[in-house]
Amino acid sequence: MSRGAERFDRLDALRGLAIVWMAAYHFSFDLNHFRLLDPRQDFYGDAFWTLQRTAIVSLFLFCAGLGQAAALDAGQGWPRFWRRWAQVAGCALLVSAGSATMFPHSWISFGVLHGIALMLILSRLAAPLGRWLWPLGAVAIVLPFVWQHAFFDTRWTNWVGLVTHKPVTEDYVPLLPWWGVMLWGLAAGQWALARRRGWLTGALPRVLAPLALLGRWSLSFYMVHQPVFIGALTALLSLGLIGR
Repeated sequence: MSRGAERFDRLDALRGLAIVWMAAYHFSFDLNHFRLLDPRQDFYGDAFWTLQRTAIVSLFLFCAGLGQAAALDAGQGWPRFWRRWAQVAGCALLVSAGSATMFPHSWISFGVLHGIALMLILSRLAAPLGRWLWPLGAVAIVLPFVWQHAFFDTRWTNWVGLVTHKPVTEDYVPLLPWWGVMLWGLAAGQWALARRRGWLTGALPRVLAPLALLGRWSLSFYMVHQPVFIGALTALLSLGLIGR
């Protein structure tokens, strides 16, 4: 099988796992938003939820880094990269518009899709650094914890991540520290493809095939799952089938 036709079902399944975890988290958030959880949950302060969010975003970005390593290994050129990138960036704009309607005071100006769109470009440019991606990723992760400045606290600058306080928004995935996670995924992918290729290209147990399929359609699922969840809950509440 040629490199270009090689399947990465294991990577797709890992991305699919992140999607399932994210969907469960968001559905719980929606139940709480509609006051259907008792007791009410604090998704912004309770470590049970905040740590899950950190883990989910980390897994997504690590998978994105692995995916970039696989794409570059397969010889993906810039034209194909930009076509995929345009889909991510376009969806990011839709998320901003949708969140502004539902959460006008905490709309998403730089969430996970915005972050991924920027990080994909930077990661592709950084890919030739090879093993130096590891220390670069470490710097990206550590820097916002050791240095911040009020200049980065505005809507126009907080995408960098060097904020003195977290902005009021429903989703916030700035360049720093999160680019470091994608860089580590890229570095891990390069290492695995050079030394343990089977880790990414090996056969996948049949029971995990649905996860791989979901992982291949992760962006589409991401864009539709919340409207479906919110629409279904709204309809059920309106019909009096749930809630008190």
